[in-house]
Amino acid sequence: MESSKTAGSQVEETGSRFDTLLLISALVLLIGGLAVYYVFLELPKSVRLLLLLGSIAAAVAAVYRTAIGHSLWSHVQGARVELRKVVWPTRQESLQTTLIIAIFVLIVALMMWGLDATLLWGVQKLTGRSA
Repeated sequence: MESSKTAGSQVEETGSRFDTLLLISALVLLIGGLAVYYVFLELPKSVRLLLLLGSIAAAVAAVYRTAIGHSLWSHVQGARVELRKVVWPTRQESLQTTLIIAIFVLIVALMMWGLDATLLWGVQKLTGRSA
């Protein structure tokens, strides 16, 4: 081992080897659970579903033990904190906003219909055809 490496880089290097193995095992667990669900059709559906959910839980647990898993979990926790800070609109505000959008869409649709009718009329006059 080189003497220029610090203790932190040794931990990261060791962790990355185990992280790769854990990620591969999580993938194998996930694929295995899916295979059991779709291959063993003679088993009751509830048993196959429990095996699938168990393999998904095991795969999630394996991914959580990696650096990527910890990073993802901290991101999810941060997102939950930010979600609690959101001020959600009241029912009345939601209804009013929806009504405004519906009216705006209706106005734009009428304008486009008018433009289409005007262009059709102009093309018919230019070409001498009638509808």
